[in-house]
Amino acid sequence: MATKRFAARAPSHPGAIFREISLPALDRSKSEIARLLGLSRETLYKILREEQPVTRDLAAQLGKLCGNGPAIWLRLQAEHDAWHAAQIDVAHIPTLKVDSASDEKDAA
Repeated sequence: MATKRFAARAPSHPGAIFREISLPALDRSKSEIARLLGLSRETLYKILREEQPVTRDLAAQLGKLCGNGPAIWLRLQAEHDAWHAAQIDVAHIPTLKVDSASDEKDAA
């Protein structure tokens, strides 16, 4: 059964998941993990401190290292980013309606 999270709480950053779950399970030093991933230690620490996002390249690397593929890391980052984007006040920006009749004409 899936665990539900409170909507008021941001989804975890993938760096937090890696730091709290994956890294201890790998039983390697952070320096060795950085070397295996081809990252500087500084970059790895920024990810672990949730200061840097997991890019598609890093998702592929983490997925290979952990054996779980890139999709989970990309989904975690996307959920984290989408939640934070939804917190931005955009009330001053109008919502424009697309005229479906003009779309049909343009498509023809």
